Amino acid sequence: MTTIPGGPTRPHPAADTGLPAPETAPLAGARAQVVLPDESADADPRRILDLARRAEELGYDAVWLPDHLLPPAEYGPVYGGAHEPLVTLAAVAAVTGRIRLGTSVLVLPLRDPFLVAKQTATLERLAPGRVVLGVGAGWEAAEFAALGADFTGRGARTDDALRLIRHLHTVGRGPFEETRYAFRTGVFAPIPTAPVPVMVGGVSDAALRRAARFGDIWQSVGLPPETFRTRLAALRAHTSRRIEAGARLSWPGARRAADVAAEARAFAAAGAGHVAVWFGPLDGFDDRMTAFARTAGLGG
Repeated sequence: MTTIPGGPTRPHPAADTGLPAPETAPLAGARAQVVLPDESADADPRRILDLARRAEELGYDAVWLPDHLLPPAEYGPVYGGAHEPLVTLAAVAAVTGRIRLGTSVLVLPLRDPFLVAKQTATLERLAPGRVVLGVGAGWEAAEFAALGADFTGRGARTDDALRLIRHLHTVGRGPFEETRYAFRTGVFAPIPTAPVPVMVGGVSDAALRRAARFGDIWQSVGLPPETFRTRLAALRAHTSRRIEAGARLSWPGARRAADVAAEARAFAAAGAGHVAVWFGPLDGFDDRMTAFARTAGLGG
């Protein structure tokens, strides 16, 4: 599979098992999830809410939204996140009742982590047990430059921000001793009803180390199933903690639903606990999402 950095992935053939893939079959233990389309600032964001409702009806496990604050080019297939993801997820929470809600991924070193902690804790109170904070260190140097943020130190800043957010979500007050975000006094509220799971996205060695240290979930992007299996083994070598592993793939419409479902099953066979699919642009997204759900044997 090829990928545009930080954007939706292009499809690749599913792993060849030597057997024909069934036209309709479950995903062999992996949960099916949706990366919602947020690539157009001109689109009515209420269409995103409609798609989230539809995903829940179809039996999908989670919906994700991308993030870019100030990309160097127009929003589209490379730069998702035209609408602020945490605000949009609050609206999604209001129109759904079961499906999990997350960011894939929030560019954390471009955000104030105190505010992110407050936003995600509030969102978790609005949708208890349904929120996942998906984060990445970012890849677009021009975006960091435009915001006056240091690009080379983004990894360390991401790690410190995750430590701070976990402290605020569990302890709820100072002191907190970290080089970048230390504070002595102050009270944080609300405390989430349960710790908000952290999903770390990315496939670099640094991303795997970050997932091993801080993640409850790891999500790959741009990998074929056989490479996913190798990177998952590398992640497991870093930690004995139980970390859910998942993969992102895309289906903008060029293939049959059965072929995309076969690719998802190949990820499941490689160890993925979830497969998150971006179904392309808004136009036709619902049709592709519905076709995949039926082919993958979802219960909706």
